[in-house]
Amino acid sequence: MGAVGCSRVSTADVKDGGDLLERLRAQGVVKLGLAGEQPYSYIGKDGEMTGYAPEVAARIFERLGVPRVQPFPTEFGSLISGLNSQQFDVVAAGMYINPERCQQVLFADPEYQMLDAFIVRKGNPKNLNDYKDVAEAGATLATGVGYAEIGYAEDAGVKNIMTLPDQLAGLLAVEQGRADVFAGTAVTVRNVIKETKSKRVEATEEIQPIVDGEPVVDAGAFAFRKAETNLRDAFNRELHKMKDSGELLRIMRPFGFSEEQMTDLTAEEKCTP
Repeated sequence: MGAVGCSRVSTADVKDGGDLLERLRAQGVVKLGLAGEQPYSYIGKDGEMTGYAPEVAARIFERLGVPRVQPFPTEFGSLISGLNSQQFDVVAAGMYINPERCQQVLFADPEYQMLDAFIVRKGNPKNLNDYKDVAEAGATLATGVGYAEIGYAEDAGVKNIMTLPDQLAGLLAVEQGRADVFAGTAVTVRNVIKETKSKRVEATEEIQPIVDGEPVVDAGAFAFRKAETNLRDAFNRELHKMKDSGELLRIMRPFGFSEEQMTDLTAEEKCTP
């Protein structure tokens, strides 16, 4: 999927669910906000955008009459503000849905559900297998800026938390002893260890976050500006067709996702406190 130039698309008319889809069709291109997190959305070694989210977006928008997609790389913590300031049209980064984010953006139904995992030193010398272990050991936990794992660690009582740009920086921090553990989604953790072929760290088993005493299963989705219900609804219709046909899993499987991570959860369910 090559990058192409386009001007910023404004949202001047948001009555009746917005007209962004019509304007994207006329323009022929949609700009995707990416966060540089493998395997969700990132710029590959060849300089082209890749990841499951851009792949899914390209299929859906082509079917919606928008033939081209253009990447807009930014930090994960800047995705929502970038979307709402119209730097790009859609967040395509596998963003977890939660009630706080639902106050700021409009989510499609999720493509996947996910548990967490840790990157730890080889042999897991401090026996850090969940957030409670990290808290009880007084260990230092690293994770990404704006990641849901920050809240999970805080809720478990972790005191020493550092935020880093991405999972590669997290792996290096654990290798170098600056952090005892890096927390991320299970697929992200496994992917970065596989990509780097690191011999100094390993991934833990999947971890079930606990918030207010209740287990949490996260789910990730595309995000749109709050007013753009027409675009979100059209996107959802095509997404559900891909789920029903198995096409979504076929796209996501090469990026490390499994059938068990496919989900029928809705955005409404995940937005409810």
